[in-house]
Amino acid sequence: MKRSFVFGNGRTRLNMGFDEVKPYGLIYACNAVYRDFSPDYLVAVDSKMVNEINESKYQLTNQVWTNYIPNYKNYEKFNYFEPNLGWSSGPTALNLATSHRPDEVYIFGFDYEGLKGKINNVYANTNNYKKSSDPATYHGNWLRQTEKIIKDNSTVKYYRVNVETFFDPPWRYDNYKRLFFNDFRDIMSSWEKIR
Repeated sequence: MKRSFVFGNGRTRLNMGFDEVKPYGLIYACNAVYRDFSPDYLVAVDSKMVNEINESKYQLTNQVWTNYIPNYKNYEKFNYFEPNLGWSSGPTALNLATSHRPDEVYIFGFDYEGLKGKINNVYANTNNYKKSSDPATYHGNWLRQTEKIIKDNSTVKYYRVNVETFFDPPWRYDNYKRLFFNDFRDIMSSWEKIR
């Protein structure tokens, strides 16, 4: 069984540590995650974040994927998406994971909605991110992009791991299911480690 784990930066992802899932599959994560953890694949499509990553030189020893723009022509060792879908980082990371043909993909931190109308991001109030007091980001594009991946890849099983009180998209696909963190940990306890 080939599993992948895709992490967005919605605050619910704090319920799951990267090291908890690392033994069981590849980890795809977004943007400022590199400040705290080195996933197998880091995806950043916002130019401010790509500039920050380049300044840190993280990409010299780690896989970083982005969309090419001319400002990056002198940047070393970035991987560029072809074609550029023009999507947000989370769905782009999910699409990259899907392109590697896993059997199952577990999605964390794709919260979509804000917290009481405000920004819902682990890295709020840090460099290149909005303040936690700012209005929530419109999430319709994230929803449409994520749904397209699930809909177009019926042989891959997708599990969005979240908390009961958070938004649940009204998707009805045979290859999509919502799980809560306790249920996910129960499932994970039966897996064999791959690394």
